[in-house]
Amino acid sequence: MAERVYRVRRTVHQMLRDRGYMVDQADIDEKEEVFAEKFAGHSNRDWLTILVQKRDNPTDQIFVFWPSDPRVGVKPIQGYHEKMKQDEVKRGIIIVQQVMTNFAREKALSEINNMAGGWCMEWFLEAELLVNITEHVLVPHHQLLSKEEKMILLKKYRMKEAQLPRMQLQDPVSRYYGLSRGQVVRIIRPSETAGKYVTYRLVV
Repeated sequence: MAERVYRVRRTVHQMLRDRGYMVDQADIDEKEEVFAEKFAGHSNRDWLTILVQKRDNPTDQIFVFWPSDPRVGVKPIQGYHEKMKQDEVKRGIIIVQQVMTNFAREKALSEINNMAGGWCMEWFLEAELLVNITEHVLVPHHQLLSKEEKMILLKKYRMKEAQLPRMQLQDPVSRYYGLSRGQVVRIIRPSETAGKYVTYRLVV
């Protein structure tokens, strides 16, 4: 169990780093045996909670919650949301051991994500984070464009955003980077002839 959580937590730290949050490299590099000792000393997973801030905006923070119960229902999610409101943290991620019930996903998560003020709660299965998919040899490098870069791209090629190739919001890479609808990513693939091949996709 400790080995599994160790691998998931390392991927979570890498994911937060790649989203632009301030992550201590020591957390990513922590040895498994060191983590296992900590893990054995706790009866629940509350101690795994992570709170980090964006490198370029300290007020933009995110919580990562680790429920102890294998199946997470509505009540714990609402509790996490209360914690976010108390600490004025608008974004949260829940790492679950098993798939949440449809009722929990549709009721609690949709309520939070549809609230005015930019509240957002995501969830990942542990199994999805055992390995970092962005490090796989078949996954090209993705770069999120700023709003200004997106406008420059559309103007340069004289096109509307709807004409761009699409990338689904639920795509594993899109979820890893926490992308939102309307954002554009630059995808860089190696090319034998040109050195690299660049394409762009609109998140829908």
